[in-house]
Amino acid sequence: MLTIATINVNGIRAAAKKGMADWFKQSNVDMMCLQEVRAPRGELEKAVFEDLGINWHIYDHEASAKGRAGVAIVSKVPALDVRTNFGPEDFDSAGRWLEADFETLNGTLTVVSCYVHSGEADTPKQVEKYKFLDAMEKRMAELIETNPLTAVVGDLNVGHTELDIKNWKGNLKNAGFLPQERAYFDNFAAQGWVDLGRTAHPGTPGPYTWWSYRGQAFDTDAGWRIDYQLATPQLAALGQNYRVDRAPSYDARWTDHSPVLVDYDL
Repeated sequence: MLTIATINVNGIRAAAKKGMADWFKQSNVDMMCLQEVRAPRGELEKAVFEDLGINWHIYDHEASAKGRAGVAIVSKVPALDVRTNFGPEDFDSAGRWLEADFETLNGTLTVVSCYVHSGEADTPKQVEKYKFLDAMEKRMAELIETNPLTAVVGDLNVGHTELDIKNWKGNLKNAGFLPQERAYFDNFAAQGWVDLGRTAHPGTPGPYTWWSYRGQAFDTDAGWRIDYQLATPQLAALGQNYRVDRAPSYDARWTDHSPVLVDYDL
């Protein structure tokens, strides 16, 4: 069994010092896909090797803007290959897309740690988000055709349906729940990708994975489900025990997201 966790750490250095180490010790994960690392390679290594106390393999893609974005995969087992090339050259995808291949008894497993832009309606930030989603849609079509054991996981920054946001009516015109954004997720499903979170919780709200630090969002569970594990049909058939590892209380949080975990029978 291979347990994969995806976590937007909201800064790996802060997360490692605020309680991520305690979570890791009880999580029994085999691979962590991280988003918003927001640290150069040396500081990521320090957080993993020293603060978390694990000597695992680290693969990362640092953002071009210092202190922004950044994705990584931290794994018990070494990768066969790692790729960061993504999309056309007319936009900056650095720190947002990392592919790694791993050997399993079932064949080669490809895992992608992805961090989609948050965006902002009717601004250049939203234009960049759509450019990224265009490239993501194209690459995901290629991946599902070339490797039947592929997972695309991470903070995808879109609530697909009304079940994915507590206050969906109040967010109809906001980035993260715009019709054009949600249409990409319809297209992912049409390509064949399986949303393991929705498969595990059909027809019910949530479970949410992100809550604003402002107000009482966490205490009232006014959250968004924007962290995903999307899998090819063959890999999804091997997935089980989907769970959102929500902190027991507001003051126990070490990031504004919760880890999303799936066990894969690999």
